[in-house]
Amino acid sequence: MAAKQDASSASNGRREATKERNRELILSAGRDVFATVGYGGATVRDLIRASGLATGTFYNYFPDKESVFMALVESSATELRAKLAASRADATSPETFVSDGFLVFFTYLANDPTFLGLLGRNAGDVRALLDEPALGGAVEELDRDLRDAVDRGDIPKLDADLMAAAMSGAALELGLRMLERDDCTPEQAARFAADLFLGGIERLGNP
Repeated sequence: MAAKQDASSASNGRREATKERNRELILSAGRDVFATVGYGGATVRDLIRASGLATGTFYNYFPDKESVFMALVESSATELRAKLAASRADATSPETFVSDGFLVFFTYLANDPTFLGLLGRNAGDVRALLDEPALGGAVEELDRDLRDAVDRGDIPKLDADLMAAAMSGAALELGLRMLERDDCTPEQAARFAADLFLGGIERLGNP
């Protein structure tokens, strides 16, 4: 009886490992294809060919190319959101709250080839996903952290909803521009963004 249970457990373990491997093959293929031809130019056939899996196997995991794209964006966005939240939690002044967050974002873009490729080739599609929880949640978290900072007196009173939208939108557009240029580092982009928003925050505090 024990031997049968052990064999069953081993079989289940192999099945789970195979499922995880196949899913990763599809996601890896998606990274390469979307970064090379863009979301709009990619087809499910391209993803299947790049993964090396059978057509039926692909559809066991994803119904279409959008679901693959979303899985990739969500994976990177979840990691990035955790880094941003940690940087704001560690902030000790308006300067570090703003500048450290921008630096984390721009550094992540520059250092993560997957997210860089997705964002660079699929900027319009990523913008369209801002209402999705994976990306839209980052704006909501910034809004919440701004409100908390105002309540603590760390930054002047301001409209957190508008400021979160402005900072998030600027971060995305500046990040895209940074990736297009050879003469702009994450540190330079973060300094520019921080100076821009810290000046605005200071003015809001002294109307």
